Amino acid sequence: MRSRDTLFRGPDFTPADFRFDEAVAGVFPDMIHRSVPGYATLIHQIGVLAGRHATAGTTLYDLGCSLGAAALAMRNRLTGVACRVVAVDSSEAMIERARDYLAGPPPEAPPLLLRCADLREVEIREASMVVLNLTLQFLPPEERLEVLRRCRRGMVEGGCLVLTEKVALEGEEGLLEELHLHFKRAQGYSELEVARKRAALERVLVPESLQTHQRRLEEAGFRQVVCWFRCYNFVSLLALP
Repeated sequence: MRSRDTLFRGPDFTPADFRFDEAVAGVFPDMIHRSVPGYATLIHQIGVLAGRHATAGTTLYDLGCSLGAAALAMRNRLTGVACRVVAVDSSEAMIERARDYLAGPPPEAPPLLLRCADLREVEIREASMVVLNLTLQFLPPEERLEVLRRCRRGMVEGGCLVLTEKVALEGEEGLLEELHLHFKRAQGYSELEVARKRAALERVLVPESLQTHQRRLEEAGFRQVVCWFRCYNFVSLLALP
């Protein structure tokens, strides 16, 4: 049973920038499902993409893995494939809890390695798939292109990169942001919780437009970039080398 996310509720709340600490790790499954519309479908389809792109002798990376949901979806789809999955996160609290979530692999599943590290320092080698699932948005904008370039340089032919982001909206698209707020209210978050979490994320999560992400992926060397999933102001792009 998931622990309920009540971190931004109650009189004892102390304003601070959002951090992936032990408190967040303890409620993360509930938080992510109640905050990101379509999350379960997105994770399932990442597994489906892994089944299409993974090849023997390669590595699949989940960069900024949190509790390893994408890594788990990839591993469970690749039974019998002689590859490996590497899940990376800079939060020790997330990695420790991920060990419990990822225990007990199915028979003949590929090995899954957990690493507590800054993804900007991880060497990408022989990658048939790289997943940045709600990850790039937490890096300074000026560092994002180099991360994508390093991913591209480390990929094999036939591989793919999945980039999922909360995007900045303009003009009439603003309706999608209102729909996202309605979604969170429908999940049981109060107006106060929504406002407090928004303030906590304000200096930590810097969203950009869909067009900015598409252009950056092309600049990083990907020949084809398609938006394969969208729900309100959350999008996922599939980039092919």
